[in-house]
Amino acid sequence: MFIIRTNLLNLQQNLNSMRIIIAGVGAVGTHLAKMLSRQEHSITVIDQDEVKIEALESQLEILSLVGSCTSIGALKDAEVNKCDLYIAVNSQEDQNITSAILAKRLGAKKTIARVNNSEYLEDEAYEFMRSLGIDILIYPERLAAEEIVGSLKQCGSRQMHEFSDGRMQLVGIKLWETAQILDMSLIEMSKKFDTDKFRIVAIKRKTKTIIPRGSDRLEYGDLIFVVTSPDYVSKVFDMCGKKQFEVKNIVIIGASRIGIKAASLLEKNYNVKIIEINREKCIQLTEKLQSALVINGDGRDMSLLREEGIKNVDAFISVTSSSETNILSCLQAKKVGVKKSISEVENIDYIDLAENIGIGTLINTKLIAASYIYGYTMNVNVKHMRFLTFSEAEVFELQAAKNSKITKKALKDINFPEGATIGGVIRNDQAIIAKGDIKINEGDNVIVFALPNFVKKVVKYFEK
Repeated sequence: MFIIRTNLLNLQQNLNSMRIIIAGVGAVGTHLAKMLSRQEHSITVIDQDEVKIEALESQLEILSLVGSCTSIGALKDAEVNKCDLYIAVNSQEDQNITSAILAKRLGAKKTIARVNNSEYLEDEAYEFMRSLGIDILIYPERLAAEEIVGSLKQCGSRQMHEFSDGRMQLVGIKLWETAQILDMSLIEMSKKFDTDKFRIVAIKRKTKTIIPRGSDRLEYGDLIFVVTSPDYVSKVFDMCGKKQFEVKNIVIIGASRIGIKAASLLEKNYNVKIIEINREKCIQLTEKLQSALVINGDGRDMSLLREEGIKNVDAFISVTSSSETNILSCLQAKKVGVKKSISEVENIDYIDLAENIGIGTLINTKLIAASYIYGYTMNVNVKHMRFLTFSEAEVFELQAAKNSKITKKALKDINFPEGATIGGVIRNDQAIIAKGDIKINEGDNVIVFALPNFVKKVVKYFEK
């Protein structure tokens, strides 16, 4: 028997919203439901755990169904035939694949399935899955590993994202007493530095995210997000009193799926050691990795880390199943002088704490997976989408459609939402920092930074 619950407040669907079904209310599914319902989409969640369903529906205006996502009856009861997007994000890969195939056959317009095996992402396997009815495959742990690799490209920043194949970058930098731009307003900064080369798009101050205007001043402890081109990143670091350094030696704590994938990607260009407490996992790792050194031991043991030359390590990555262990391990590494620390923190409540105590880069698979999926819910061409781990804001790369509102006037004459700002434009492979007199053209890729409540308003400027 399937139990269907209805929140009456959600029945009057916004004409511009999508009908979305989320199968699985684990960590990723719950975060997606919260995020998408905030954008006024009509959300239905399916899960066999009635307690989880009750907890979620007490917080959100959603429809819910207690049942199996692999049941044809349950999918029909959820009206999958009217669904614009079906998202299967259970922890069980086989359930996700099966339910996504069934959903497509029953009439869902687009399907997404979470997988736990990178083999499915190979071209031939991916095409086979598409032929069965799965439009998009997502492997959050692989995305997390790729984010770790990307974060090592700009050591000294808390967060780094690339746009348009690296033509423009967003870096998050903490301001301490060495920053030249400390206590300056953005207007004062423009008189001293070449602001045609970079743009500060947001400031994270304590627990608040600010979309800055000209009179806003930069304060000690601010985390600023800067859009710039790759060739100007070093000058941005200088302004912020940061030193870039080369990474050669890396230690990874934990042979999780993220740890294994990160090690396999990093061992090609770095000296990598991976420390895992489980002996059987270590034996399996030696067969999977080519040059990385596998060590059986407890990554929290400082005597072991000293034996393995922790003082000579450039980057320390902790990706065990425990957020607490990862945070504490990174703190220990920083105390002995490791310059770059990366911690997997799945408990969102710990993110501000970890940032405030100086953990360098934070990895959260829920946010990464949600970012990837979220782009498919927008009625515009989304090239890149990220929820910023340290901030309550979102950054995305949108392509301006023909005759869209954003192309009608110069930026200074467009009443752009106050909770958002444009950082840069990529036009014909050229990276341009956004200024008031620039006019967006059809086909331009535009980097936008926005607070969550303003995303829907921003998207309207880029629609046809």
